[in-house]
Amino acid sequence: MKYVFKNEFTIAIFAAILFIPFIGHVHLFDWDEINFAESAREMIATGNYFDVQINYSKFTEKPPLFFWMQVLSMKAFGINEFAARFPNAVCGILTLVLLFRIGKKIYNENLARIWVLTYLGTLVTFLYFKSGIIDPWFNLFIFLAIYHYYLLITYENSKTKQAVLVGLFLGLAVLTKGPVAILIAMLCMLTYVVLNKGKFNISTKNFILILLSCLVVCFAWFGVDLLKNGPAFIIEFTQRQVAIFSTSDAGHGQPFFYHWWVLLVGCFPASIFFISGQMIQNGNKEQKEFKLWMVILFWVTLLLFSIVKTKIIHYSSLCWFPLTFIAALFIYELWEGRIKKIHTLLKILFALVGVTLGLIITVLPIVLQYKNKWVHYIKDDFAKGNLQANVQWYWIDGVGGLLLLFSVVYFLCSKKIKLKTQLLYASVTVCCFFTAVLIAPKVEAISQRANIEFFESKQNEDCYIDTWGYKSYAHFFYSKKQPANFDSTKNMQWMLYGKIDKPVYISTKIQNKKILDTVQNLKMLYQKNGFVFYNRLP
Repeated sequence: MKYVFKNEFTIAIFAAILFIPFIGHVHLFDWDEINFAESAREMIATGNYFDVQINYSKFTEKPPLFFWMQVLSMKAFGINEFAARFPNAVCGILTLVLLFRIGKKIYNENLARIWVLTYLGTLVTFLYFKSGIIDPWFNLFIFLAIYHYYLLITYENSKTKQAVLVGLFLGLAVLTKGPVAILIAMLCMLTYVVLNKGKFNISTKNFILILLSCLVVCFAWFGVDLLKNGPAFIIEFTQRQVAIFSTSDAGHGQPFFYHWWVLLVGCFPASIFFISGQMIQNGNKEQKEFKLWMVILFWVTLLLFSIVKTKIIHYSSLCWFPLTFIAALFIYELWEGRIKKIHTLLKILFALVGVTLGLIITVLPIVLQYKNKWVHYIKDDFAKGNLQANVQWYWIDGVGGLLLLFSVVYFLCSKKIKLKTQLLYASVTVCCFFTAVLIAPKVEAISQRANIEFFESKQNEDCYIDTWGYKSYAHFFYSKKQPANFDSTKNMQWMLYGKIDKPVYISTKIQNKKILDTVQNLKMLYQKNGFVFYNRLP
């Protein structure tokens, strides 16, 4: 570990080797990945880089910063999966470098290396840097805002600079995903004030500097849009955020403890060490303050998104920064001998989660090898159709799970603290890499590839194309729909029954087939892997 994570440069090289390869060998996943890539593609198609669009209509759910990153990437690499995911690979490299620098500044190089190892060797954190969604950058900007606020109120040096940086990163977070960034930051600040017995530890001047620098960054787009187009975007955007907070949107309603389970399983093994790490009281004043801020950030984020009605796995992903830090702190104290042993209950929990995950990843390819023996028991026609995809599974696809199982057992049995911890995190990293390279493409082939291949086949045809009975963004991105083919009056009703001037192609799921079969002049082309495709000629 010492040589791989020797300094910022070696960490950046190692991260690039892990995060960049193979990010373009799998189609983008519906919805979020394709949604965001499509907004970037439409910016290029229209030459309008200011307004966020989907299907060439104003898209009021997200600000544009991440789409601008994707546009730059697409300008460099073309409009494809690699370009859509490349910004997050860059984010992953920057994140690991910054964690090392922050850990070294507040503690030392040993803690910094353990933090990098922990963040890299956690299931979901690794995989998100190989995705094309907004959250990795959003989370990084909020974390940096909290970090510089900690520096502002803890150290006497460069207070003006730190205040400006707090506002800058907070503003960038707002431009990435919206004002929820300010809500999270304000809740963290208020929680700190309460725990600090009402003391703010910040001057009025510096607080105003934070507000001004944040407003300047936000005005770079929100303010200009307000002057250019009036309050329409801000009103619709606000309504959308309220809907997410107050209603179970798009079938994403989950119980209160949903994110707690997501973090426990998805952030294994760091989540297990985090549980005990919260109790650590060692360190100087500055180190204790930073740990306090990490605890505050974790619980504010977790409780906020546990209350929110719409629950999606990445909503709690901001928790990964404090969770991995506190887990790294626990490992550091264990290595230094200040913690003598891991509690028996934690070992049991560690074994349950680790062995379960390892078995699932190992056994899944084997189970799918013999799908013909059990697929007929599935009642859902669409799921059954998905599993008919011509995908060849091999036992070696689960080799990452075998490595994870071995390292979990070794960690529980061995007394070599440093060796078994490094082996554990290394095995999780390798497991994630193999999962991304071997399993993800086959999951994509089962779940959506037949649909995407159909859309791709229509890229050079002057036609209308849409989905019926389910929501998707795939037909926009993969048919490379052009602005000339957009007309708000030419909706699905018109495509099915109106006087069309071009061929119409429609994708639906197999459970909707009986309904569309009754539409006159609508011809079924074929069905494949749970999807059914139709066309109607003018």
